Amino acid sequence: MWAAIKARLTGRPPANTTPEPGSSATPPAAGSPFTEGLLSRGIDEARLDDVLDELEIVLLQSDVALPVVEKIRRDLRKGLQGKRLRWGADVAEAVRTSLEASVRSILTQPTVDIVEAARSGKKPYIVLFVGVNGTGKTTTVAKLAMRLRDAGLSVVIAAGDTFRAGAIEQLLVHGERLGIRVIRQQEGSDPAAVAFDAVEHAKAKKVDVVLIDTAGRQHTNENLIAEAQKIRRVVPPSLTVFVGDALSGNDVVEQAKLFQQSLGIDGLILTKLDADAKGGAALSATFVTGRPILYVGLGQGYGDLAPFDPDWMVKRLFAEGTAA
Repeated sequence: MWAAIKARLTGRPPANTTPEPGSSATPPAAGSPFTEGLLSRGIDEARLDDVLDELEIVLLQSDVALPVVEKIRRDLRKGLQGKRLRWGADVAEAVRTSLEASVRSILTQPTVDIVEAARSGKKPYIVLFVGVNGTGKTTTVAKLAMRLRDAGLSVVIAAGDTFRAGAIEQLLVHGERLGIRVIRQQEGSDPAAVAFDAVEHAKAKKVDVVLIDTAGRQHTNENLIAEAQKIRRVVPPSLTVFVGDALSGNDVVEQAKLFQQSLGIDGLILTKLDADAKGGAALSATFVTGRPILYVGLGQGYGDLAPFDPDWMVKRLFAEGTAA
């Protein structure tokens, strides 16, 4: 992200990149007031709005939602207003420092360590997973199950996506590989009944954690939202987690926002973050929901689920060698 922002403000394409015409890294057209670069002669009051306007363009192109862009603009205005910096390098560093601080403040939310919460909380600790189709939710359930198992906690998985026989089979395969029990019923069964059976099994066997998979539901489907609400009534979860695809850009932001409004979520897990060079989805989803990113998916393996680290994300977004 930073390389694209710097290119926009200085009028120079990022190093080691060949920008396409019209891309965010394309220098301003000859004859424009920005041809020499907004950062080449420092920032004064008259030029601050120009810097913020150019910054807004790059942020929007990086899938940063408008409310987040507006917050960043406010933060940068506060951080830069009145500064008199003489040389481009000094100005670029001032912009970068202020921008990093704004992004870090958005990403840093009070979080939940699921392993520690499950270890010290009331048993069984129940985690309900919600999200739309195709985000990798079922695989994420398996990844978290392995993390909990490796931490010495016993786990059972509820195959609550009863709309697709393939989803049940997928969880059974994961369960067999991981040595973790999967509670299921026939395709088309009541998902709330499956969740109830899993919790009752956990109580009887003194299992520490119940992970409840659910059908991937579009956030606009009222019937499926009502079904998720029923699961929450039948087995009140200790934690409700939204799983979203980082590569879906602003779609994942709208999904997270509407799930928060209709169900209430406690945290987010973003998949495919290893392939997301822009980073706007992560920044925006946590801002619009006010909920922390708990884990991020960084690959297909069971071990490719990492606790979210805001500092890691900030370093990734502001790496000089990335043009996105």
